[in-house]
Amino acid sequence: MTDRSTIIIMPRTPEQFQEIREAKKQLIMDAALELFATKGFYGTSISTIAKSVGISKGLLYNYFSGKEELVIEVMKSGFRNLMLSFDTDHNKILTKKELKFFVVEIMKVVIKNSRFWRLYFSVISQPIVNKVAFGEIMEIALPFFKALGDYFTRMGYTNPEAEARFFTALIDGVTLNYVFDPELFPIEKITERILEIYNLKDL
Repeated sequence: MTDRSTIIIMPRTPEQFQEIREAKKQLIMDAALELFATKGFYGTSISTIAKSVGISKGLLYNYFSGKEELVIEVMKSGFRNLMLSFDTDHNKILTKKELKFFVVEIMKVVIKNSRFWRLYFSVISQPIVNKVAFGEIMEIALPFFKALGDYFTRMGYTNPEAEARFFTALIDGVTLNYVFDPELFPIEKITERILEIYNLKDL
């Protein structure tokens, strides 16, 4: 006869442990993003982040070695989210249709979660964060810039590398202006203008 007062805890699989760990990491990163944006990198302590998540400082160190690693992972995660719609077949050869898809989708992503991106841009614009995370983000970004440069080379641009930088600066500027002024910034119209500039609108 089974004792109903006895609670039997089945052991979790390694996959379940990993899922729980990743969910906790994301919770910590979300909390850190908001704190870094509102209090600044220097003004935010590991203890404050841990407290906001409801865990001990020691437990947080099981996930991240410190603030530097945490802010790097937050920045890398945001950048990867922006890159999800770039070169959708992952063959490193960008087509006009893929570039159009990227422009349209990145604007949708920013519109859908403007609060997150407002916090993200607030954090990445802090000089200390830029210094800490720049190298890591650029490592992820290099294939992106190369694919863009190759694309503009095939399109016959005189200085494809400069055009790739201009394109990314244009996208950055539009998204940045929108997240800090979503009510008045005409992002849809400006998206159409970007598509016109790069002859992508009628694809």
